[in-house]
Formats: sequence, structure tokens, C-alpha cells
Amino acid sequence: MKYYRSGGYLYKKLIMNSTIIQAAGGLVFNKDNQLLMIYRRHFWDLPKGKLDEGETLEQCAVREVEEETGLRNVHVKKLIGITYHDYFDKWSNKDVTKETHWYEMHITDEQKVIPQTEEDIEKAEWVTKEKAFTYLKNSYPNIVEIVDKSGFI
Repeated sequence: MKYYRSGGYLYKKLIMNSTIIQAAGGLVFNKDNQLLMIYRRHFWDLPKGKLDEGETLEQCAVREVEEETGLRNVHVKKLIGITYHDYFDKWSNKDVTKETHWYEMHITDEQKVIPQTEEDIEKAEWVTKEKAFTYLKNSYPNIVEIVDKSGFI
């Protein structure tokens, strides 16, 4: 997977008639300052998903976090950053660039995490900084980038 920081890259993708999909997700922290990570398709990841028509990016991030983890009352604190990655969508037969907006989020109470198995999420865990280092060795470059940018590690 590739990630890009340059706005020029998006301009180039638009000129080349590539499809850009907007998505949003969260770096969710609990009261013990642990980060919520999910394990999906053999990699450690963060909850995220595609923007639905009529919703804001913040609403999308909260909805996706709640759907994929079973959490409730997730509060958005701030935008951390944006990542990009390219993939081939076999359903539309097109190259796609996913632009994901990442938000710092918090929960204030203890809640049970329930992985959304319909989205191939096998595990969802609260991790310390030390455990995050280990998990990020088996993650995607854009996830490592955004966790680093958050200041968690």
C-alpha cells in the first residue's frame, strides 16, 4: 500500500480519471490512554470506513468506530491527519484511491468491545504504547504513519 501527503498527488489522480473515495476513522483512546486496535484480514488496523451520502467526515468516523467495535458515546476531539492508499476495486473494475480522514476520539467509561465479524474483524483490543509497537509491525504503512502522527508512540 502507498500513502501520500501531497495535494498534488490527488490532482494528478483526478486528471488521470481515477476514482477517489472518502473515508473516515478513529484513533480511539480510553481513560487509561490505551489505543483501540482491530485485527482484520491478518493485519492490525484501526476502525474506519467509507463516507455515506449526507454525513460529515466526523459523523462517518464515529459511525464506523461504533459499528466496527460496538462502542457507544464516542467523542471526537480533533483531526489528526489524512492518509491515502491505492487499490483495485474488482467490483467496479477501477483503480481507486481511498482518502481517509483520521480523528482522535475518546470514551470516558468502561465498555465491552465487540468486533464486527461481518467486516472480518476477528479481534478488537485496547493496547498500551508498548503493545502498539509490536502490533504495528504487522500493520499497514498508513496506519503506522497516523499512529505516529497522533503522538501515541
